[in-house]
Amino acid sequence: MGLFSFLTQEIAIDLGTANTIIIHNDKIVVDEPSIVAIDLKTEKMVAIGEKARQMQGKTHANLKTIRPLRDGVIADFNAAEQMIRGMIKMINPKPRLFSPALKMVICIPSGSTEVEIRAVRDSSEHAGGREVYMIYEPLAAAIGIGLDVEAPEGNMVVDIGGGTTEIAVISLGGIVTNKSIRIAGDDLTADIMEYMRHQHNIKIGERTAEEIKIHVGSALSQLQDPPPDYVVQGPNQMTALPIEVPVSYQEIAHCLEKSISKIETAVLSALEQTPPELYADIVAKGIWLAGGGALLKGLDKRLTDKIGIPFHIAEDPLRAVVRGTGIALKNVDKFSFLIR
Repeated sequence: MGLFSFLTQEIAIDLGTANTIIIHNDKIVVDEPSIVAIDLKTEKMVAIGEKARQMQGKTHANLKTIRPLRDGVIADFNAAEQMIRGMIKMINPKPRLFSPALKMVICIPSGSTEVEIRAVRDSSEHAGGREVYMIYEPLAAAIGIGLDVEAPEGNMVVDIGGGTTEIAVISLGGIVTNKSIRIAGDDLTADIMEYMRHQHNIKIGERTAEEIKIHVGSALSQLQDPPPDYVVQGPNQMTALPIEVPVSYQEIAHCLEKSISKIETAVLSALEQTPPELYADIVAKGIWLAGGGALLKGLDKRLTDKIGIPFHIAEDPLRAVVRGTGIALKNVDKFSFLIR
């Protein structure tokens, strides 16, 4: 820390499709849903994060809730910039005489194109970033899990986020093989909404589908300690009268089958491209699951049975990526894999 350290503020951001988490001084200072509410008349931001999430699906004509990121990529430039700026303000809400220059490390999907990387960089610079570094999500997840990414050995990470599932084999501080597929938490939520409509004739919104996924979401139709059924209330599609439907984890396992199979296929395809020496390391050490999708009941067991390599769930998988980003922030000069 130099004499002018108070002039710069160092932050690590996990800019996710579903949640944005910010670390400052080794502490998680912001952990909010990636949603903003914008007043359409004035184009100003009315709410951000959890407050905006509560408005989701309940807004009137002049108010709109926007999720600035879709599939791990900035879809709405203006909203993304307002969201980053608003979340940075949450770190120190007290007004200051001057705002310090920001040094940030942000993580991005490993399949990002030059244009997408540029969009993240521009949004961050507009939001006040003086020095902006980027790190690929699976690398950040591996560092956050505590793997030695710079060692000459293979580590495999599957990071199932909201918008993308990132699968990567990492060795010597770089990504050797990677697959980034746009099937992740959001698709599972969409599957549940679709299923409830077809199967039970009940219309539910994104938030309710998310709740179902958290309570009874499962990757296996036989679990050792099954969760109790989750009761869903909503309008009947035909009559618009209210109905209550209990949902079991078996049903949800059945409705998520297609999307989970696609994740399995992607893991296998990344393994196929892995050099044999690294493959041997992975079989010996197992594969790590991170991201919110790792919390889906029975997913680790299903993948282990299907692929024949043990799968481990990272501790606190939701925050593995941001923890790794925070470590990268401290070692900006040491890590050669950060993108400037």
